[in-house]
Amino acid sequence: MRSGPAPRRSAPAGPALRGLARRIDAATPPGRDRAVDALRAAAILGVVLGHWLVTALVADSGTVRGASPLRHLPQLVPVSWLFQTLAVFFLVGGQVAVRSYAAARARGTSYRRWLGARTARLFRPVVVLLALWAVVAGALLASGTDLATVRTLLKLVWSPLWFLLVLMALTAATPLVAKVHPLWPLAVVLHVDLIRFGFGGPGQLGWLNVAAGWLVPYCLGALWAREGLRGRTTGWVLLAGGGAATALLVGCAGYPASMVGVPGAGISNLNPPTLAAVTFGLAQCGAALLLRGPLRRLLARPAAWAAVALVNLSAMTVFLWHQTALMTVTATGLVAGQPLPGLHTEPDGPGWVLARLAWLPVFAAALLICWAAFRTYERRTPSKATSAHEGQPARKEMVHGA
Repeated sequence: MRSGPAPRRSAPAGPALRGLARRIDAATPPGRDRAVDALRAAAILGVVLGHWLVTALVADSGTVRGASPLRHLPQLVPVSWLFQTLAVFFLVGGQVAVRSYAAARARGTSYRRWLGARTARLFRPVVVLLALWAVVAGALLASGTDLATVRTLLKLVWSPLWFLLVLMALTAATPLVAKVHPLWPLAVVLHVDLIRFGFGGPGQLGWLNVAAGWLVPYCLGALWAREGLRGRTTGWVLLAGGGAATALLVGCAGYPASMVGVPGAGISNLNPPTLAAVTFGLAQCGAALLLRGPLRRLLARPAAWAAVALVNLSAMTVFLWHQTALMTVTATGLVAGQPLPGLHTEPDGPGWVLARLAWLPVFAAALLICWAAFRTYERRTPSKATSAHEGQPARKEMVHGA
């Protein structure tokens, strides 16, 4: 009897992934600084993991409220040192924006067109997020969900967006601040805190630090773009000096040790930024600068570079939807009928921490679903005005996250 055709076997996953990695590596412009992309990806993933570890949604008598393990477990404060990576993001943002603007000017692109292209990259995915959550909030209220629960959920969606507003404001000011030395905004932060905490000045004055505080790493990135941070000396000075200054401010001046806000605390290092947050950010920037060489050597490997390039391709989608992923898993867990450890329970002990660590892969899976559904809103058809920050051809877009 003549047998039918043999079933077609699919190619092994390993060789397919290696082939994809080689194609991404080959599509990357030779002059691209891969360390910049690695630092951006690390900063985004640090924020995501930080939020997943210190954000708790506690189910209590039919209401969901926010809580933080940092309030009950102060020994977890070092977690905020590892995952509060916004300074590194602003460092990279300043470096990329200055190089992008210089490339745009060299091509004859106007400032308005350059800024419009960069703004649109952020605007589209944010509008989609807010539109979806407006529908969700309306549906929750219509179904009888109490207002406190809806407010808690919306706050988790909106609260990370402040950083995008600051980033866009600094990006718009790039032609003005590109040559500002980081010491000038640092001096503003110092004097604001001195007036607030040393002389009992108005607390509202601290909101000046929202611009001045994040302008410090942004201007440092601009200095990097102008080739002003060569060698490793600057990195060591920033790391040692920023770390020592932060230790003195925390140990002797009464600043909180946590680099993120803790519910119930009298002072937050992040809302608005304090001098301690800025000096800590300088230490982080120093570490980032020192890692440039090792990262470049590591990312010469196609597999490592492909992972970084793919994260950067959807970095904004990951950032915008990571809290939605957490809330989706939390809401789905309520179907069990009783609070699940690490998901709905009070974050008041080591057991909660262990349980939360076990939930992280589930959050990641939910985020992967969000990524598949909404990543297209981050993509755009590149042009001369919107392609890579080094001014590379548009066909290289897949490896750019600028």
